[in-house]
Amino acid sequence: VVFTLGKYSGIREPGITFIVPIIQEMRKIDMRIRTIDIPRQQVMTKDNVPVSVNGVVFFKVEKPEIAVIKVEDYYYAISQYSQTALRDVIGGMSLDGVLAERQQAGDEIRKLVDKETENWCLDVTAIKLQDVEVPDDLKRLMSRQAAAEREKRATIIKAEGDKEAAINLASAAKTMAASPGALQLRVLQTLDGLGPTPSNTVIIPIPIDMFEGMGRILKKIKGK
Repeated sequence: VVFTLGKYSGIREPGITFIVPIIQEMRKIDMRIRTIDIPRQQVMTKDNVPVSVNGVVFFKVEKPEIAVIKVEDYYYAISQYSQTALRDVIGGMSLDGVLAERQQAGDEIRKLVDKETENWCLDVTAIKLQDVEVPDDLKRLMSRQAAAEREKRATIIKAEGDKEAAINLASAAKTMAASPGALQLRVLQTLDGLGPTPSNTVIIPIPIDMFEGMGRILKKIKGK
C-alpha cells in the first residue's frame, strides 16, 4: 500500500517496487491467512462457574488499503475484539454447554467478530477454543459424578441380566416339570460334559420323584 504525502495513492503487487523517498511511503500487508492467539482469561459461565478459556483466531486481509486506512492496527484491534466476544459468548453458556459444544461456541464468536471486522475488509475464517479449564474441586466433583453414572449403568445392566436369567430358569423348570424324563436327560448331559478328568468330584442329584415314591412306600410299611 503506497501513500504519497500521507495520502493513499495505490496498490503495488509483490516484487520490486520503486517509491520516491520522503514523498512516498509504503506499507507491506500479508495477504495470507494469519493466526492470533486469544490469551487465557477467566470467564464466569451462565451457571456461575469460573472457567479459564483460550483460543485462536484465523483471519486474512481482503482489501489491504481499507484495512490500513480504517484501522490504526487491525492486528491488535481484531485481537481485542476477539477477547471481548469470547467473554460475551462463554458468559451466556452453561458449563456443560461450553465443555460439550466448543465448535458451536467458536462459531458464535466468529460470527460476532466477523460482523464487526467486515467493515475493515478482514475475513475471519474460523475461531477455535483450545483449552477450557475448570477449578480443581469442580473436577473432582465431575469425576465422582461420572463414576456414579457408570456404576448406575452397571447396576441396571446387571439387574436386567438377572431378570432375564430368572425368566429363562423359570421356563426351563416348567419344561422339565412337563417332561418326566427331562431332568434325567439333563443329568446325563452334565455327566457327558465333565470329561475323563479323575480329579472331578461329581454329585448326582436324585430325582424328586424317587423321594416321593420312597415316601409312599414308607407310609404303606408303617400302616401295616
